[in-house]
Amino acid sequence: MDEAAPVTKYDPTAPRNGLVVGKNKGHITTRRVPRAKPVNRKGALSKRSKLVRDLIREVAGFAPYERRVMELLRNAKDKRARKLAKKRLGTLTRAKRKVEELSNIIAEQRRTAAH
Repeated sequence: MDEAAPVTKYDPTAPRNGLVVGKNKGHITTRRVPRAKPVNRKGALSKRSKLVRDLIREVAGFAPYERRVMELLRNAKDKRARKLAKKRLGTLTRAKRKVEELSNIIAEQRRTAAH
């Protein structure tokens, strides 16, 4: 025997039916669709920022700790690489992101060297 989904007391997406009682009680209204807020774009990478970062990476190269992390990744010492990145960057989340970025760069270098 299949069990039905539990009945919720109030479904905010359901249209109001104009009745006084029941799950969808209340005046019949039209739903407002709020405009997208600028805060939802926060952290999104713009084309200009990406171009500037790529140019700086091309000119300046990697920081010494980044070169060391890449060397550790090449020698299959992922945990040590994460620990070093965490020590330099402050949080494990930032360290994981940096290690992922650098491992992608290493993979890209291997692909270009293979061709």
